[in-house]
Amino acid sequence: MEIVSTAPEQSFSFGRQLGQLLQEGSVLCIIGDLGAGKTLLVQGIAQGLGLNEEITSPTFTVMNVYEGTIPVYHFDLYRLESPEQLVDIGFDEYTNGGGIAIIEWPDKFPGFMPDSYLRIELIKTGDNDRLIKVSPQGAHHHLLYEELKQACS
Repeated sequence: MEIVSTAPEQSFSFGRQLGQLLQEGSVLCIIGDLGAGKTLLVQGIAQGLGLNEEITSPTFTVMNVYEGTIPVYHFDLYRLESPEQLVDIGFDEYTNGGGIAIIEWPDKFPGFMPDSYLRIELIKTGDNDRLIKVSPQGAHHHLLYEELKQACS
């Protein structure tokens, strides 16, 4: 599925729609260059989940935890240099646990991502224009993908 966003508000709105569909065990892998709007998308997702906290990129902390009806584990792997650092932060426990895991920069460690996730790629096509490509990886997230396609049509 591909979505064209011509304004930050549209990307945020897409994130909000997605957030309303997420359930315990959902894993999102968000790929995009610096400034592509990954954190803005996560802010929309958080609003869709009913979180009322300020959502910031965990660039320096690696992970932020947001407590809502379902806990949200927001990772930013940009500054990590080795897979061993994923082990040090308990990455597998959070991504295979009972919350929702949102992972920015998953492409740094592709072999260490969960077996199933929703892949979201943000491609800058202009100052405010983005192409948002969404695809399910693994059977568990195929249903979420189909629900999202329905919600966006």
